[in-house]
Amino acid sequence: MPTKKLNIGLMGCGFMGRTHSNAYNQVNKFFNLEYQPVLKAACARKEDEQKLLPFAKNFGWESTETDWRKMIERDDIDVIDIVSPNNTHHDIALAAAKAGKMVLCEKPLAMNGAEALEMVQAVEKAGVANMTWFNYRRVPAITLAKQLIDEGRLGRIFHYRAKYLQDWTISADVPQGGQTLWRLDAAVAGSGVTGDLLAHSIDTAVWLIGGIDTVSAMTETFIKERALQDDPSQRKPVLIDDACAFLARFKNGALATFESTRYARGRKNQNTFEINGEKGSIFFDLEDAHQLQYYDHGDDSHVHGWRTILVTDSDHPYMKQWWVPGCVIGYEHTFINALSDFLKGLETGVPVRPSFRDALETQCICDAVLKSAKTCAWEKVNL
Repeated sequence: MPTKKLNIGLMGCGFMGRTHSNAYNQVNKFFNLEYQPVLKAACARKEDEQKLLPFAKNFGWESTETDWRKMIERDDIDVIDIVSPNNTHHDIALAAAKAGKMVLCEKPLAMNGAEALEMVQAVEKAGVANMTWFNYRRVPAITLAKQLIDEGRLGRIFHYRAKYLQDWTISADVPQGGQTLWRLDAAVAGSGVTGDLLAHSIDTAVWLIGGIDTVSAMTETFIKERALQDDPSQRKPVLIDDACAFLARFKNGALATFESTRYARGRKNQNTFEINGEKGSIFFDLEDAHQLQYYDHGDDSHVHGWRTILVTDSDHPYMKQWWVPGCVIGYEHTFINALSDFLKGLETGVPVRPSFRDALETQCICDAVLKSAKTCAWEKVNL
């Protein structure tokens, strides 16, 4: 049974606020942990208070704030969890670290590498626990892929191929900005699919394969101008990238291709990767998240072929905490798994990853990708 209370302050009440709130409510029901998260306070802007109040009531937050600075000043808050838009991450994280609070932050960590570096320096100077919510690391099948690679089952890695495809911005009638469509506003989001979707793909790749040395990219903005969500009579240029494709060379010599778009009709949230090694290959698709495809060249030749591993057994990552073999888990469980790792890290004293410093590496790769798209040249990743 939990013996230590951990008071959480949540910054934001949108989609990610829901996933995190659910994780705080569920984690101790399935994982044996010393720490018990307490949903102490949820915060949103004053103009969003009519959304914040029912959100807080629904998920069980004890109180609400409409000024993030007051939230950080509260003595009854141990952890600041940032799920607000990208352009708010930097200032909130710096203030939280200075106040000695633990800091969790949604991805991407910041608007750019310079901001991310300041956030890393702040949490490391303060010596506070920190984590970036790259939740796909906690998909059991992806964690199993990491295990197979670390066991040497693929041998030397030659190729990595990643896709992250959606289709929700194809219509020219979709506005930009405002409470729900800020991801289309460069001033708030920083970038488009590069920071929103490819950040996930990059984090996964670096975790599985290792660091990226150089990139060569192209981007496109298909609809150049959109109305504003808050004032449809006004239109302004669209400055985020609707699509991005880039080549990469890992530091270990492996080659990679990455592709992401919000203009792939019929693809709602397809996130895939394939890894080809000397001894075998792996393929994963988030739309079949409970499965990992694995090819072992060491099999006898007459049974060569791809096998489907149903990742639900108790000896698969995280699954002993959930159901019986054959019963799958879903998207929301990745956040619960991530939170359990963070809480276990507090218990053991072993910092959880991905940390802010891990997320800085992903941010610098994103910066190099966007720079390459402008220069039409290979760019080195500068950490």
